[in-house]
Amino acid sequence: MEADVLVQAQAVDLSVWALFARATLTVKFVILLLLAASVWSWAIIIQKHITYRSARREAARFDEAFWSGEPLDALFDTIGSDPGGSSERIFAAGMIEWRRSHKGDGGLIPGAMSRIDRSMDVTLAGESERLQSGLPILATIGATAPFIGLFGTVWGIMNAFIEIAEQQNTNLAVVAPGIAEALFATGLGLLAAIPAVIFYNKLSGDSDKIVSGYEAFADEFATILSRQTGG
Repeated sequence: MEADVLVQAQAVDLSVWALFARATLTVKFVILLLLAASVWSWAIIIQKHITYRSARREAARFDEAFWSGEPLDALFDTIGSDPGGSSERIFAAGMIEWRRSHKGDGGLIPGAMSRIDRSMDVTLAGESERLQSGLPILATIGATAPFIGLFGTVWGIMNAFIEIAEQQNTNLAVVAPGIAEALFATGLGLLAAIPAVIFYNKLSGDSDKIVSGYEAFADEFATILSRQTGG
């Protein structure tokens, strides 16, 4: 009898595709949702790695040019009023307001430094938002994917017990496919959640470091302009 049960169990196809094909419509939806979430999270992770690497390179290049001793007006004329890099955009925002704050006789309009600071802060906030876009999605996937997988598992186990009750048979060949299908959903949930959580933490830290660099530059630039105004 035990030999017959083992033969029946071995005859059951427990491949990934077979588990998906035998799953109920609800569990299939859960599996497809988790696969889509996993692909989405990896797309964000790869895109953010590329973006952050590019941002660090651009910041390093601009810092070198900024501290090279070249006059600020000449540097601004070189990069233009609508540059491509984040550091350059923060610098351009300050320089545009700096030039607008000069009177016809060369003097400064009162409150120039506060306007320059606000202008750079607005640009910096926009750059920070751009760097952090997509990270909330990773956090959401990391937080919800295990529960979505658990829902699929509970639903699959419930249907497995219903099938056992209908067939009035508890041998391995009957029980194994339903349990395997149910646990497959949990595995996919963890597969989607673990990388999302790990890279959310890493990318959040990377983003904070880059933004801190922008903030430090904005403060240094504001200090330089303040010295020129005698403020």
